Amino acid sequence: MKFIKLLIVASVLLSCSISNNLQAQDIHFSQFYLAPLNLNPALTGIMNCNGRFTMNYRSQWSSVMQNPFTTYSATYDARIPVGRSDFFGWGLNFVTDKAGASEFGIVQGKLSGSYSKKMGGRRKTAHYLVAGAEAGLSQQSINFFALQFGSQFDGERYDGNLPTNENFARETFLFGDVSAGLLWFTVLNENTNFYVGSAFSHLNSPNRSFFDDNIQWDSKLTVHAGGEVMLGRNWGLVPGVVLFRQGPALETNVGTSVKFLLGNRTGDYQAFQVGLWGRVARNLDNGLLSDAAIISTRFDFNNFTLGFSYDINVSELNAASNGNGGFELALVYQICNGFQRNVYCPRF
Repeated sequence: MKFIKLLIVASVLLSCSISNNLQAQDIHFSQFYLAPLNLNPALTGIMNCNGRFTMNYRSQWSSVMQNPFTTYSATYDARIPVGRSDFFGWGLNFVTDKAGASEFGIVQGKLSGSYSKKMGGRRKTAHYLVAGAEAGLSQQSINFFALQFGSQFDGERYDGNLPTNENFARETFLFGDVSAGLLWFTVLNENTNFYVGSAFSHLNSPNRSFFDDNIQWDSKLTVHAGGEVMLGRNWGLVPGVVLFRQGPALETNVGTSVKFLLGNRTGDYQAFQVGLWGRVARNLDNGLLSDAAIISTRFDFNNFTLGFSYDINVSELNAASNGNGGFELALVYQICNGFQRNVYCPRF
């Protein structure tokens, strides 16, 4: 049964690679709202404090793969007042992603910046337009010695001493990457806000081929929106949606969390959220299909935020995965020393 599961997964992943001409897609987080710098560079510095540390971890397909896909992200961003109402944001973003037995992986280091311009409103109710950009360096690698090829099967068994008949030009290389984004948000009160943004990643379309050819990293369009709406004194909804379009791939996450205020006195903010989300992807052969249902929780305690989510696989792959998808952890710590808590942006 284990062999059958691995065979199904390998077939799916191989077919995806062939259909996309070996053009790898970007990493993604189900808790995209807790990974702001990975979502849109215009979200750099969008916070109600001076600085913010964010850490994200994702593990996927551990039920069907000996070496599951794992992703780590660590970011720091801060904001600097400009005049009375505008802000400049800057941030650092480090990401590592490793996939499968071949240890196909990428390590990224990026620097981002943004400028928030107040377009109207009062001190605690405002409308802002934000422009952001990001640039960095990435290292991509693969362990070819961990792979098995058809030419290494002698008709009965695998023989690693047989030649692969493959001509690999490089196993690791560096390339630059550039992205840009826009964001608009409005704040009505401390717990009611709305935002919409878009980003365009890989503007320079870098070459990501391991062979002596030029296979460009497809540019990616990201469109996202969300907000907070209080429906009662101590509870409300936190809806959100994000759409990714990259080459032939299309993915949409949409859903909402229910937020409960546990304490909201001055200097003591506590809130708990539980949410249900869905992910829909475009299959190149069968059109749109449901990929996963996502259960999420989040706890905010003053400057700390802890988030957890679990993907329930509902695609055809659930025959092998038994519904097991991936889980994520997110941790956020905000530095608010000396900061006046005037509301000017959504709470991420």
